[in-house]
Amino acid sequence: MPEFAPSRRQALRLAALAAPVLAARPGRAAGFPDRPIRLIIPWAAGGSTDAQMRTMCEIAARHLGQPIVIENRPGARGTFAASILHTQARPDGYTIGQIHQGVLSHPFMTRSATWDSLNDFTYILAITGYLSGIVVREDSPVRDWPGLMAHMRANPGQVSVGTSGVGGASHLVISQLFEKEKVTYLHVPYRGVAETTTALLSGQVDAVADSSGWAPHVEAGRMRLLAVWANERPKRFPDVPSIREFGHDVGGIAPYGLAGPKGMDPEVTARLHDAFKAALYDPQHLAVLERYDMPVLYMTGEEYRAWNAARLPVERDLIRRLGISFEGG
Repeated sequence: MPEFAPSRRQALRLAALAAPVLAARPGRAAGFPDRPIRLIIPWAAGGSTDAQMRTMCEIAARHLGQPIVIENRPGARGTFAASILHTQARPDGYTIGQIHQGVLSHPFMTRSATWDSLNDFTYILAITGYLSGIVVREDSPVRDWPGLMAHMRANPGQVSVGTSGVGGASHLVISQLFEKEKVTYLHVPYRGVAETTTALLSGQVDAVADSSGWAPHVEAGRMRLLAVWANERPKRFPDVPSIREFGHDVGGIAPYGLAGPKGMDPEVTARLHDAFKAALYDPQHLAVLERYDMPVLYMTGEEYRAWNAARLPVERDLIRRLGISFEGG
């Protein structure tokens, strides 16, 4: 799988755009917003996305002069926000939601017509991405990644691994990793990192592959982090290897961001972009990103749409190759 993180050239260019100043846009979006904005988070409350988004919305609301009301809608592989934006929301800027990699993969895993990921949304900006990895309970006999592989080979198809949903980033990554390692496993999908964390701690699954909502439990000694899929070892866990160290060029950090329904007024989109960009670089929000090992992956709406356009065929081919598509061909 190609790297998700921006190239060095792109990173340098984006850093030059990173001034946390709300750009003046005289005459734009006159009167917007004049009432609260609804933001849909397609994950359960209590996870890393929820914490990050709530902090960001609190700051963005000050710039917009209106509250931003969070609505958690977990389930459906984290695609309820996309579904609502596609089928229910008016393109007036008052309903927006989180867009992530699962939104790209979803149309390739269902017979039903869903959305065109490139043309059925108005992209506002990309924000950050998840540090993800695989964890076990501290009392597990598995001590490291090679130990997990040995345990899975000794118990083919019996080791249960929880993720935040079929076709999500972590599911696709571990499916590739286990395919390369020639091991089989029992996949147990949940509705978000809060649920996978509970499942692991309560003994419902043997391991969890998910974003860094597990980090506090690793620090507290309740979980053991075996490996991460990132470009390098995380600063907070310098003793934990990247999966690359085991010879796997898989994973990385995929950006996620905000979008609204198709057909939004460019001036309204720009107003939302400016407010959320200012919030992105606010020290209060940057502290939350650091807490969850989430990098700044800022892109404008157009840049984010272009990133998704390049990623879309990769998602399609990967899902079909792994056999989790309901489509033929």
